[in-house]
Amino acid sequence: MIAYVINPGTSGVKLACAAIEPSENPALPGQLRLHLTRSELPLDTLPTADQVPALTQAIMQHTQDWPAPDAVVGRGGFIGRVATGTYRVTPNLAAYAVQGDAGHDPPNLGGPLALAVAEARGVPAFIVDPQSADELLPEARLTGLRGVQRHGQFHALNARAVARRAAHEVGRRFQDARVVVAHLGATTSVTAFEHGRAIDTTGSGANGGPMGARQSGPVPARDLLELHRTLGDLTLGHLASEGGFLALTGSANLRELEARTLSDPAVGRVAGAFVHQAAKAIGEQTGALSGRPDAIVITGGIARWDELVDRIERRVAWIAPVFVIPGELELEALAEGAGRVLLGLEQPREWTAPAGA
Repeated sequence: MIAYVINPGTSGVKLACAAIEPSENPALPGQLRLHLTRSELPLDTLPTADQVPALTQAIMQHTQDWPAPDAVVGRGGFIGRVATGTYRVTPNLAAYAVQGDAGHDPPNLGGPLALAVAEARGVPAFIVDPQSADELLPEARLTGLRGVQRHGQFHALNARAVARRAAHEVGRRFQDARVVVAHLGATTSVTAFEHGRAIDTTGSGANGGPMGARQSGPVPARDLLELHRTLGDLTLGHLASEGGFLALTGSANLRELEARTLSDPAVGRVAGAFVHQAAKAIGEQTGALSGRPDAIVITGGIARWDELVDRIERRVAWIAPVFVIPGELELEALAEGAGRVLLGLEQPREWTAPAGA
């Protein structure tokens, strides 16, 4: 099976031609074999919805010498609160994805681009594990403040892909496994997977997760309110994109920070706090499961910082085997999601517009 993979980002559109083959292990049919030929369309400006026709033409030209696809799969953005999985892209889904404020987010162009290219090629279009995926247990949503509920948005695409791989490494099917995934990067999330479902998560960005390169991490509510009263202009950006290592050391560049740990005590202190928060969040999400996890995964950009990963692993290895999968497997995750549908291992989900949309 061949799938074209489209992943729009802030500086370009990542592309791949994915050759997908069934698993060689009958006991783990979801352990697909992939071969990706990667490419990229660099962009000078942030891609927007009105550029979809031009980007579609550019992608068609860029892929004209690739083997004919069986499907086209794109990154899923914010399409309302949905379960994780592979969704068939319809004209209604594509139109909804580029409406309102969410339509300015590059991943929201993944569905419309996939549909346009797929229609030109005469094949189906899919998105996988959209960013607005939220399938928390009811008891994980409730808070003690009336009118405030927790939401389950996390790094769904990469987290589910690495959770699946870890489950396979310990000889379990993803739908039979319990896995805790710590996605650690500019933003962070730590998520508990049980039988394929993200039953609880710290959340990401301003809503939670341990400290990241740019994310503040947990902040005492009383002190946060007092800071807001004092500053008067505290915004979500202070928590989601201007906090963490950046706020405390002046840099969010992980390679630079790693080098500075040898000479800058301030970086060392922040790194220690990060390790503490990450290990604590993994333990917290372990407690959300109905039994001991089969695996723990450390992933994201900070997973390349060996010293910090080793320190986290020493803190949590008593819980379950720890797997380190650095970076993000976004292209692989998209290809695998399409492949599971093409090979009949999963049925595609059908999207419906949120109430009131």
